[in-house]
Amino acid sequence: MRPRTMTFPLACGLAVALLSGCATEKAPATADVAVSRNAVENATTAGAAELAPAEMAAAREKMLRANQALAAKDYQLARDLATQAQADAKLAQSKANSAKATAAANTLQEDIRVLREELDRVNSNLTK
Repeated sequence: MRPRTMTFPLACGLAVALLSGCATEKAPATADVAVSRNAVENATTAGAAELAPAEMAAAREKMLRANQALAAKDYQLARDLATQAQADAKLAQSKANSAKATAAANTLQEDIRVLREELDRVNSNLTK
């Protein structure tokens, strides 16, 4: 291919890349905010408000600021805050799930300890 014929496809590709980049910056971040709102709701349903209150407070505060940025048409800020809120909500949900699993494991360990004591008591009565 001659250098002149390669210039046109290269220029078209560059123009498409620039236009798509500009379109992303100008498009409302409504979908990003909605996804983050769902993540916060899921974390709340998982009990994160009680089991990971700091992370939930951060997620809610960033969601509030994302909604304010969306209303002010600062879409890039809204998108960034929504992404951060989603990460905070997922962390809160993970901490809540971990706390529940730890509590269940502790309960199971206690049940096993009681059963062992009962077995030892029964076995000691049988040997007498």
